[in-house]
Amino acid sequence: MNSDSLNIIIIGGGAAGFFGAVSAAETNPHCRVTILEAAREPLGKVRISGGGRCNVTHSCFDAGSLVQNYPRGGKALRGAFTRFQARDTVNWFERKGVKLKTEEDGRMFPITDNSNTIVYCLLNAAEDAGVKIYTGTSVASISALSPGFEINLKAGKTLKTDRLLLATGSNPSGYKWAQELGHTIEKPVPSLFTFNIKDERLQDLAGVSVANATVRLTDAKLEQTGPVLITHWGLSGPAVLKLSAWGARFLHDSAYKTTITINWLPQYKQEKLREMLLAVKSQLPQRMVSSSCPLPIPRRLWEKLTVAAEIDENKRWAEVSNKSLNLLIQELTGGKYQVTGKGVFKEEFVTCGGVNLKEIDFKTMESKIQPGLYFAGEILDIDGITGGFNFQSAWTTGWLAGKAISQ
Repeated sequence: MNSDSLNIIIIGGGAAGFFGAVSAAETNPHCRVTILEAAREPLGKVRISGGGRCNVTHSCFDAGSLVQNYPRGGKALRGAFTRFQARDTVNWFERKGVKLKTEEDGRMFPITDNSNTIVYCLLNAAEDAGVKIYTGTSVASISALSPGFEINLKAGKTLKTDRLLLATGSNPSGYKWAQELGHTIEKPVPSLFTFNIKDERLQDLAGVSVANATVRLTDAKLEQTGPVLITHWGLSGPAVLKLSAWGARFLHDSAYKTTITINWLPQYKQEKLREMLLAVKSQLPQRMVSSSCPLPIPRRLWEKLTVAAEIDENKRWAEVSNKSLNLLIQELTGGKYQVTGKGVFKEEFVTCGGVNLKEIDFKTMESKIQPGLYFAGEILDIDGITGGFNFQSAWTTGWLAGKAISQ
């Protein structure tokens, strides 16, 4: 096939689709690259991500460390990240005139703090590379020819292409087409969500946060340590979101009803806590327990936990029994809470599941089953924790797919 007349169609105008398109057109300026996007506006998820600021990537510039942020797909991405990782993303955007900045937690945003900066950058890069973009264009079906593919649009038109890149995100149509073209789909279930918990101990504490707590999914033997935020409906914050990602399958299979234990003070061993509490008891025996918290946790949370340990609010330290002290230590380091459902993390949804990774060549992102078919982004069974990692896998797989598809 003469690469000068190579025709490439990309279905999906999101982060991975655009990166794939630009990469393909820049690698081989002679090929014809077209993006088909069903929505009226492309790059919808890029627009709303990071609260409208777009968390482009994470300042983790070592491939080995980077892969540890992917509950699914880390192993497959290890080689891919040696070819295009977060530093390459930063350089790519800088070459296109967009500077990124790093926040304290490692997340990287455009210095404008506006996701439109990234949207316009991708739109301009596609235009400069000669990529044709058709929005409001829905695909009805895809069939494999030998070689190439035939794409039937819902509007009745039929398109033919030599090579096809599916970058449809978590859209069920993408999974259906991949399956019809011979691929196995790992069942898609939500990842990255908050926990619904109705519990007296958390009542009226919405907005209270603990900078470093350990949340453990008891039955799945998974745990995460980090900031935890108490909300109107239960718990959120980085530790909870990471735990929801690592436990996505387990939580789905248990219908989001399970037990978690929380250690509000993982930096202290139980014996050390006992020492600290006994010291207050002997030094300030007449102080009210509820109003004199000797530990680095929010006072309102301390008040709730003392009540849970059967220490009523008018009790003085001198009146606290050993039994109550033991109960209090238990509440501080291993309180059990019942999860009754999942909440939504902003408008950003991340899915665990998708095209089975064993069926993809991660050097090129080409299907091992259907020649000429490529995949990039969230249609694959890859998902990262919160912090820019999901975009990074989209940029990497899009870039690799674009390089290979246009050769």
